This record gives sequence, C-alpha cells and structure tokens, in this order.
Amino acid sequence: MAIFGMHAILYSREAGATRRFLGDVLGLSSVDAGRGWLIFAAPPTELAVHPDESGEGRHELYLMCDDLDTTIAELQRKGVTTGAVQEQPWGRLTHLVLPGGEQLGLYQPKHPMAVKI
Repeated sequence: MAIFGMHAILYSREAGATRRFLGDVLGLSSVDAGRGWLIFAAPPTELAVHPDESGEGRHELYLMCDDLDTTIAELQRKGVTTGAVQEQPWGRLTHLVLPGGEQLGLYQPKHPMAVKI
C-alpha cells in the first residue's frame, strides 16, 4: 500500500483570514496549489478512533503541543483567543478561536504518542 500522509480540510467563514492565521500566527509553511489556494504543511499526525455514542458521526482536529500553558501564553500574546483548559486523564486541552469563529483544538497529551518528535 502507498499511503504516505493525511490531508485535512478546515472549512471557514473567513478563509483568507484563517489562511493568514495559519501562516502568520502558527508559522505553518505553505505551497500555492494554484489560484491562491494554499496548502499548509502540518506537524506529524496521529489518528485515533473513538466510539460514537451519538450515532451521528463526527470528526475533531487537534494540534498537539508539549507545554499547553506556554503555548497558550504565546498565542494570547499574538492576539489569539483560547478557551478554558480542561484536564483529562489522557491530556490537557483547550481550543483556539479562528478568525471565522470556528474552533481548533489544542492539547498536551499525557498518553504515549504514536508520532516521534
């Protein structure tokens, strides 16, 4: 099999501002796929499968960091709004508010990681 990566899509009411956020605030590099459509390089990725008790099916996207408090402080200095920190047995998490009002998860894992950093 030749699977070599994962492509994720964020839908935004403010796509241009969210692209600037990913590049300017988070520092992700990008390539122009044509006509100004930017595709951003993402950090190494893990994929988990959880049971869906709602029966509706859903997906979540989280960025991972090694120190949630330090990362939140740095993002807030850049003007990013973040949510309250939640403590879970498997990690500490919050969310970032994107320019279109959408939320992007951010967490510091406490569990063994599949990716090597």
